[in-house]
Amino acid sequence: MEIEIGKGKKGRRAYGFDDIAIVPSRRTRDPEDIDISWEVAGHKFELPLLASAMDGVVDTKLAIALGKLGGLAVLNLEGIYTRYDDTIPILEKIASLSREEATRGLQEIYKEPMKEELVAKRIKEIKDAGVLVAASLTPQRVEQYYKTAIEAGLDILIIQGTVVSAEHVSTQVEPLNLKKFISELDIPVIVGGCASYSTALHLMRTGAVGVLVGVGPGAACTTRRVLGIGVPQATAIADASAARMTYLEESGRYCHVIADGGMRTGGDIAKAIACGADAVMIGSPFASAKEAPGLGYHWGMATFHPTLPRGTRVFAGQKCTLEELLLGPARENDGTLNLFGALRTSMATTGYQNIKEFQKAEVMVAPALQTEGKALQQAQRVGMG
Repeated sequence: MEIEIGKGKKGRRAYGFDDIAIVPSRRTRDPEDIDISWEVAGHKFELPLLASAMDGVVDTKLAIALGKLGGLAVLNLEGIYTRYDDTIPILEKIASLSREEATRGLQEIYKEPMKEELVAKRIKEIKDAGVLVAASLTPQRVEQYYKTAIEAGLDILIIQGTVVSAEHVSTQVEPLNLKKFISELDIPVIVGGCASYSTALHLMRTGAVGVLVGVGPGAACTTRRVLGIGVPQATAIADASAARMTYLEESGRYCHVIADGGMRTGGDIAKAIACGADAVMIGSPFASAKEAPGLGYHWGMATFHPTLPRGTRVFAGQKCTLEELLLGPARENDGTLNLFGALRTSMATTGYQNIKEFQKAEVMVAPALQTEGKALQQAQRVGMG
């Protein structure tokens, strides 16, 4: 239902994760009987999880560690790891920048050109460890570097930007023909971001195996303020899942919906899947893991844009190991640890055995969910406070 914004404009109401709640069903299950695995393009993962292609989150070491835990890390092939051979002093410099210096400092650091030999080197480092390799390139650079990446052993390509469309119009350059490009590749492609039914559907029609859903919800992203664009994640995911059904009916192919950003707790991840996501991509929670390369700091892919930065460097701290973050045990009660133990328990508590079933869970608009009965927690700033 549209709401009148003014005489000449109407708009839909949209919802974020804090606005909704998952409704328990008539059935409950044991957590041990719940299957949270995810399969895409013939690859099976024990966790329905991608780590965001952000330099403070994913380096080759974290990619290897996450792969062994059952998830998939995405390496940013346009980041510092393909600009500098020795990245340790670079990461230390980024961590040492004052808040006032951070944006300008990052812009200077990322002026260093990309090096094709480092693209190949980083992919081989992950490949040699025996885990699946996923990496991202923007539409502007993918044609320049994809062959090097594939020759080095890339398994899954992510074509990613703030917003990616199947119909880019330009009078300046020849736009990338996503459908033609993807059809000619021998490896699966995931594309995004998007935040609407129509954009998601058009991206699915390119032949991608998955679409990333999310424009501006990430902890380090400022797109929503700088550009004024975005859709709250619960609504964006539900719209994309509707596009998935349309695409399935017209083509017979299933395209995965991957919720990208805006999730901090296990409850957020559960809500993303209940809204229709097949898997989630998260960044800032990883930044707080001791194995993360950013030394507790986290910044987005557009933070260092030379003329219009659309992100900031944020401090996530270093509070846990990667395994504690994802699988526990949790030593905090705020939902930020043992994220996938929480997903498994949420599914068990509401009676759904696997991801496909959980996508059909009843969801209701419940803005009181975060505050009802929580006055003491809020006053003492513990738990949900």
